[in-house]
Amino acid sequence: MMYEGAVQDLIDELGRLPGVGPKSAQRIAFHLLAAESSDVERLASTLVRVKNDVKFCSICGNVAESEQCRICTDDRRDPTVICVVEEPKDVLAVERTREFRGRYHVLGGAISPIDGVGPDDLRIRELLVRLRDGVVTELILATDPNLEGEATATYLARMINPMGLTVTRLASGLPVGGDLEYADEVTLGRAFSGRRRVD
Repeated sequence: MMYEGAVQDLIDELGRLPGVGPKSAQRIAFHLLAAESSDVERLASTLVRVKNDVKFCSICGNVAESEQCRICTDDRRDPTVICVVEEPKDVLAVERTREFRGRYHVLGGAISPIDGVGPDDLRIRELLVRLRDGVVTELILATDPNLEGEATATYLARMINPMGLTVTRLASGLPVGGDLEYADEVTLGRAFSGRRRVD
């Protein structure tokens, strides 16, 4: 069913957001219609502020509200280790683990010939510039464990290994609480190859 004018325009715009299907778009639109004007105005002004104020860090490519993000300006972070991720949301995922105290490099995607994304479309040149001064000794490749992420990690490893840096890949395998019988063969294979000694 099509709605009139502004309502249908809102549903169409919401439907263009990632992960929002037609039904969800309709539900959100009618939620906004029923909401207080002040709530809708706050949402609208936040969206405008995000577009105007949020930039990408000139060093790592993470989201930032100034020229550099808070991680790149934090002197307590280890400058000798860089964790390479695909998107800013991946930085947040790694930060939540509280296991990593180095710096990041956000590629802005992954190599995907099907989608027309090649190495030149990613922030690989910027990464190579960061590695030139010899401060970085280890590069952790934390791209997604899918076809595109693997292709990107392989490409980077081949390019960076000759530089003499330690290049590591995040281990991937069985999720905690998972059942062996439900694991696909790629995941199970990774769990085997990434196994470690139990002391």
